[in-house]
Amino acid sequence: MKKTTLVLFALVIVLSCKNEKQLLKNAALEANPVNPPFLWEAANIYFLLTDRFHNGDPTNDINFERTKETAVLRGFEGGDLKGVTQKIKEGYFNDLGINAIWMTPIVEQIHGAVDEGTGLTYGFHGYWTKDWTALDPNFGSPEDLHDLVATAHENGIRIVLDAVINHTGRDTELDPLWPEAWARKTPLCTFDSYENNIVCSLVGLPDIKTESNDAAELPPQLVEKWKSEGRYELELAELDSFFERTGHPRAPRFYIMKWLTDYITEFGIDGYRADTVKHTEENVWQEFRKECDYAFSEYKKANPEKVLDDNAFYLVAEVYNYGISGGRYFDFGDKKVDYFDEAFTSSINFEFKWNAAQMGYEDLFSKYDSILHSSLKGYTVLNYLSSHDDGNPFDPNREKPFETATKLMLSPGSAQIYYGDEIARKLIYEGANGDANLRSMMDWKEMDSKKELLSHWHKLGKFRHEHPAIGTGRHQMITEKPYVFTRQYSKGNYTDQVVIGLGLESGERNIDVSMVFNNGDAIWDAYSKQSIIVADGKVLFNSSFDLVLLEKQK
Repeated sequence: MKKTTLVLFALVIVLSCKNEKQLLKNAALEANPVNPPFLWEAANIYFLLTDRFHNGDPTNDINFERTKETAVLRGFEGGDLKGVTQKIKEGYFNDLGINAIWMTPIVEQIHGAVDEGTGLTYGFHGYWTKDWTALDPNFGSPEDLHDLVATAHENGIRIVLDAVINHTGRDTELDPLWPEAWARKTPLCTFDSYENNIVCSLVGLPDIKTESNDAAELPPQLVEKWKSEGRYELELAELDSFFERTGHPRAPRFYIMKWLTDYITEFGIDGYRADTVKHTEENVWQEFRKECDYAFSEYKKANPEKVLDDNAFYLVAEVYNYGISGGRYFDFGDKKVDYFDEAFTSSINFEFKWNAAQMGYEDLFSKYDSILHSSLKGYTVLNYLSSHDDGNPFDPNREKPFETATKLMLSPGSAQIYYGDEIARKLIYEGANGDANLRSMMDWKEMDSKKELLSHWHKLGKFRHEHPAIGTGRHQMITEKPYVFTRQYSKGNYTDQVVIGLGLESGERNIDVSMVFNNGDAIWDAYSKQSIIVADGKVLFNSSFDLVLLEKQK
């Protein structure tokens, strides 16, 4: 054999070996990609009142002459879509590990103010709809919403809007009552049976007749409004097309479904939180699910370059007082209803704050792991510890802000961070009444004084973001003292494993990780930010912090 031939033969062998190693390396990367898959079951969802988060455009603060003096925290404060977009661009949400933002409704609100017995209030919260087809200028323009969704998606963040089908806004001197074919104001809901939660007016709000299949003419106030805005013919043509495609009767609920799903096809939003679910027949949400899925599919077909992943459209239910212990059912007393059935991906878990207050970590985590992998398998719950309409939060005086973060971010299920939780925003406000206490303006000046707390949220949020095992993996305690546990998740070629320790003594720690990691593995503690090598099935290192977040070093 010639020398040249020998050299070429050797080169082929070397290249073959290199290629084989590269293939093995690529296979390993494919099995455990650096960027984890996004799963709604493990999402970090930041919930904010659009009007109370950040004022990005002071020129839109006053519209429709909403200038009457209101009760404390009952008027518009200036927060808007541009403000949310600005904070996305600044990296505020990425620093918290947020991968979804849920905003209160942004559709046009009633123009007038209402006295509910505690002074005047405007529809700053977004739940008093006047026109589902228009954005309220206090929140911003369609261009602002397009920019927000695009910016969020560029940063790996999904956008969830708030869907209200059950009721309209209150009637005022500026806002006529909707026609009788559309809404009722009596009787008031008494909440003592299934029917008395549904075919009734919730706290005096005009109740949409969602049970009706009778054709209803468009409300005259909408016809007049659309004509004055020069879009009556367009809106009518779109409605004709919708009803022709679906075959639905021109009943009130289907008009609203058409208007709500337009935000999917036009703006590419990723999900809806459905308001007052138990005050509407369950078939309404099954119908809504079908229309949302169709709209999301049409959006993806029309915008393939904007598709983030193959996740289905997200629907989370607000079934007031639903708790995870009920599994798939909510009990009205005289009837149990499964709202997950062909409708919701998730349900807000009103029970979590009580469980967090009454249970230790292991009891809490093992309870949730058990239910989510049995009676709720295939679905999830959205846990929270403070919210916009829950007057009994976990920590009303903000005396346990670190515990709030730890319990929320490390519990199985998806997590709802309420705006300001990360800086312990006050939940009791001088001069405010009722739920106004929960809805103060985000105080951006507080950031510098809350650096330690913010750091805690950042570390937990980013770790949870990187590890879907925390929200949706199987939980298993490793040792009781010190308290150390693992979460492990596997699907297809993807595997995710973490080891977490809580309540640890400061100083040297020797943690058993043999259940999860191998000797010689390089392990990273994402809390103290140091690398450790596994030896004899353990990691030995020093830390002044009382918790560890251990992952295999990337």
